[in-house]
Amino acid sequence: MLSFVEMFLPLIAVVLVICPLFYMGKKGVNAKNAKHKLIAQISIFAGVFALAMVFQLNGMVALAAEGANPVVSIVGTNAQGMGFLAAALSTSCSAIGAGIAVAAAAPAAIGAISENSDNFGKAIIFVALGEGVAIYGLLISILIMNKL
Repeated sequence: MLSFVEMFLPLIAVVLVICPLFYMGKKGVNAKNAKHKLIAQISIFAGVFALAMVFQLNGMVALAAEGANPVVSIVGTNAQGMGFLAAALSTSCSAIGAGIAVAAAAPAAIGAISENSDNFGKAIIFVALGEGVAIYGLLISILIMNKL
């Protein structure tokens, strides 16, 4: 079970990184103070990142000490079921997104080609980019299934 510090430390880190953004949005940014605010934001992010890495080093050492234990199989457990669900969601959501992209790009490509047939190469690229989203989702699901 996670301790109180392990549960709320990431929340505190996110708040430290996001708070200056709210301040900048409230006060406004002009050309004079934008550079200083950007440097402050980067410094806060770097500090929070460094603190997170320091806190993680202790966990990494503890995990390295347990490395001598044999690997436990997840076959037939809830973890395997969640892995299958993750693979299915990555494929289905990317396919839905690709369908929406192609539904918007294909009619526009057909219209552009009908006006000028020299636009075929330019128009087909946008349709292919929409299909690429589905291929990336399928690739992610294959990678997930290989880990199960």
